[in-house]
Amino acid sequence: MKNRRVTFTALLVCLSVLLVFSLAGRVSAAQCENPDVLTFSIIPTEETIQELTLYQPVIKYLEKTTGKKVEFYMPTSYASVVEALLGKWVDVAVLGPYSYVIAHSKDPDIVVFSTYAKRPGHIQEEGPGYKSVLITKKGTGFTTIESLKGSVLALTDPGSTSGNLIPRVVFTKKIGMPLEKYFKKIVYTGEHDLSTMAVYEGKVDCAFVATHRFDNVIDRGMVKQEDFNYLWWSPTVPQDPFVYRMSLCPDLRKKIEDTFLTIHTVPKAKKWLDNVKSGKMVPMTDADYDIIRELKKAKEEMKKK
Repeated sequence: MKNRRVTFTALLVCLSVLLVFSLAGRVSAAQCENPDVLTFSIIPTEETIQELTLYQPVIKYLEKTTGKKVEFYMPTSYASVVEALLGKWVDVAVLGPYSYVIAHSKDPDIVVFSTYAKRPGHIQEEGPGYKSVLITKKGTGFTTIESLKGSVLALTDPGSTSGNLIPRVVFTKKIGMPLEKYFKKIVYTGEHDLSTMAVYEGKVDCAFVATHRFDNVIDRGMVKQEDFNYLWWSPTVPQDPFVYRMSLCPDLRKKIEDTFLTIHTVPKAKKWLDNVKSGKMVPMTDADYDIIRELKKAKEEMKKK
């Protein structure tokens, strides 16, 4: 009899636990977001402004796999995409590695799920990473890092990894002082292609640009690889993260992930993959961007000195 009471009590405990988990699951499902319309955005690049139509097959495929209407948000800066994610009026976005770390620190609800696997290019290496490179124009006399002291430098955007964060944290260790003390003047161009063209046209003396963005300018026939000197290369950092908000319902997030991880199977999306010089998309985790966090922390510590 005693054993029966024990068994009955254990059964009640198990049922109670199952009930609690069941209710928790319903509450979680009820609280997650399942919007009728998804909003997609990317940080400003030459692809955004000049070749936006290339994204149409991607957006159409995203609509097909999720069953949602997808709208595109045209940003004005890196920060505007981050603010749109924080404000919950953008659901899926492409950020820069540095802007992703900033966005995730402000709201852990914003999480990376994928990035490009780049094909080898003119100066871009194969894989899900890239480098920051310091360029000057041939024939200008700026052939060494030492020759650049007192010159005019172009950076990209305060939220850029390769066009601002890496130069300020990694390159400054090379020259032993802040950029503002080494260069006569520093300007922000807003985009990597504009930095490249500013060097080519003699508007600035040098610039830090991302290897894959620089390749795009060559492919457009605007410059040639041999037009430039390459004076410094950074360590490899992860490619631009594709992110979503974790508050979206789990099955919707899974559909979004599957969309991008299978985009290489969509014939109409090949032109888009060709444009970003990638063969496919690969999964990424938040931990893959810890190297960017280390750079960010180093930059903040340098500011305190």
